Amino acid sequence: VNTDWWNYGGITRDVLLVEVPAVFVRDYLIQLEKGSRDMISGFVQLEGAAAGEVVTLEIQELGISRELAVNAGGRAEFQFRAGGIQLWSPEVPKLYDVSFAVGRHLLKDEIGFRTIESRNGEILLNGEPVFLRGICMHEENTMRGGRAYSEADALVALQWADELNCNFMRLAHYPHNEKIVRMADRKGMLLWEEIPVYWTIDFTNMQTYAKAVRQLEEVITRDKNRASVIIWSVGNETPVGDARNAFMKNLIGEARQFDRTRLVSAALQHRVNDDGAHVIADPMSYEVDVLGFNQYIGWYGGNPKNVPDVKWSFDQNKPVIISEFGAGALAGFHADKETRWTEEYQEYLYSQTILMMKNMSALRGVTPWILADFRSPKRTLPKIQDGWNRKGLISNTGDKKKAFYVMQEWYSELSAHPPVGH
Repeated sequence: VNTDWWNYGGITRDVLLVEVPAVFVRDYLIQLEKGSRDMISGFVQLEGAAAGEVVTLEIQELGISRELAVNAGGRAEFQFRAGGIQLWSPEVPKLYDVSFAVGRHLLKDEIGFRTIESRNGEILLNGEPVFLRGICMHEENTMRGGRAYSEADALVALQWADELNCNFMRLAHYPHNEKIVRMADRKGMLLWEEIPVYWTIDFTNMQTYAKAVRQLEEVITRDKNRASVIIWSVGNETPVGDARNAFMKNLIGEARQFDRTRLVSAALQHRVNDDGAHVIADPMSYEVDVLGFNQYIGWYGGNPKNVPDVKWSFDQNKPVIISEFGAGALAGFHADKETRWTEEYQEYLYSQTILMMKNMSALRGVTPWILADFRSPKRTLPKIQDGWNRKGLISNTGDKKKAFYVMQEWYSELSAHPPVGH
């Protein structure tokens, strides 16, 4: 029950009743084989089929037509080479029309093909280093004051992120609705998806673990064909301890079992070392592919003027993402940059944090907290918060705060000259 967001009740997403024949496609995976740019592999799972039932897989634009016979369990696995694939990327989010046909059932999808790897401290998209210019977001249309659920809601968020010069979004702290994930495929926005293993859940409870595994399996099952999704996150700011460590390590293993093509990360713990350098002090750092962590130096402790001098030390050759940083600001509240809750203070902290990040050689991505103000019952400061977390770069009325333009300018610079590949 301890969360920093508003848990809306009732039915907050579309509910569909779908009529299918007795034999139909229950599930499918079609992606590039890990490490390959022309080997397509996957499976199709039928419901109600006898052994030997034939499914036809077609990608007309690539001249592909394959007849696949399922086994007694209704499953057929496949692997074949395909020439001339145009790889999906944020710059060119190419999608192919893919269809599976069995009997009277025809299932169609739009699929992008791309590779994602973590190697030698880089995040490699289609074999090339990429810097993730990101932003965090909650599943909320703050201007309407309700849970985001529609294509229109997704379009608002993606347009804001695009205006910020982002190529990456962190969908916090739970699986968001499918509309934004599919639209990210079409718009060319990379995604970090997360399950709500959050703060101090009961890590000793096997039912809690089983629920986490089920949520992880459900989101991977739903989104495993989405080119935009490159990172599965298994948790956020969970406290280090034996029970938690075992819980998280097992969950990371489950993520890799469900999907071996994408990267796995989490928002990990960090501390100040004896020599004054900040380090990731989390045993899970040795289990994940990407080192993610949240830091709020200059807001929860410290002063913004000292932020550029903060030193970070990383002892693993893995890419680093600052998965959160930021400060609260009430839109329209102005004073000098030393006055908390003003747009000027937030702007100053962002400017100072950018100076710090420019000195972090291992940094390969950042997702500030957060795109827009969001409802939170924990945030009760009168006339400032009033039930809202005010760390958004955009207010709950859709007004951009001064820090938005600071981040926009830096991302523009990074887009032209990404600090990768050196």
